[in-house]
Amino acid sequence: MASITFDIVGFDLDGTLIDTSGDLAAAVNHAIGTVGLPPFPVAAIRPFVGQGARVMLDRALAASDAQDDALLAQLLPVLLDYYQANLSAHSAPYPGLLDAMDALAAAGVTLAICTNKAERFALPLMDQLGLSHRFASIIGGDTVCVGKPDPAPIHAMIERAGGGRTIFIGDTINDIAGARNAGIASVAVSFGFLDGPVEELQADAIIHHFDELLPLLQGWPQ
Repeated sequence: MASITFDIVGFDLDGTLIDTSGDLAAAVNHAIGTVGLPPFPVAAIRPFVGQGARVMLDRALAASDAQDDALLAQLLPVLLDYYQANLSAHSAPYPGLLDAMDALAAAGVTLAICTNKAERFALPLMDQLGLSHRFASIIGGDTVCVGKPDPAPIHAMIERAGGGRTIFIGDTINDIAGARNAGIASVAVSFGFLDGPVEELQADAIIHHFDELLPLLQGWPQ
């Protein structure tokens, strides 16, 4: 098997490692339901996801013809409290992820996470899914008081994972721009919470399934 020249493979969480759309949709629908707005199907909420809870809720209110700053401020804590209590009812790793992580670990690669999801959601979610032990570091959106695309959280992820040559995998412009700002290579996934063509993220490479990750990294230029 060809060797992998990266010491660390870093991942975004929502839309990259884990499909959290079902639980995020449930939280949105609970929040808007408290003011009598009708629920959305999960497929309709997926395009709202990817830029944080506030933006997700704002997009849902806009789609409900109920966009209003005061209503947004009222419903955001309702959404967050519900989500915190229901993190993993419908969330699961994307197909091929577990096998890819096993192969990377067997190749001596360290795995890490850098997400803009706050620690109070990210850490319990990974615990509940039984995945926390697989990652040398998990950096949340509030761990270093700034999120991606600022490079600081990615630098913290690398440092806490032991340092070394790193590549970062994500599904949004925050992920790919964050990697670029941190001076590391990036891979975009086409199956995440995209709000445009994946090519527009301008990552160094694109994968459409986690089965493609190991061969991609084995063939990466040194």
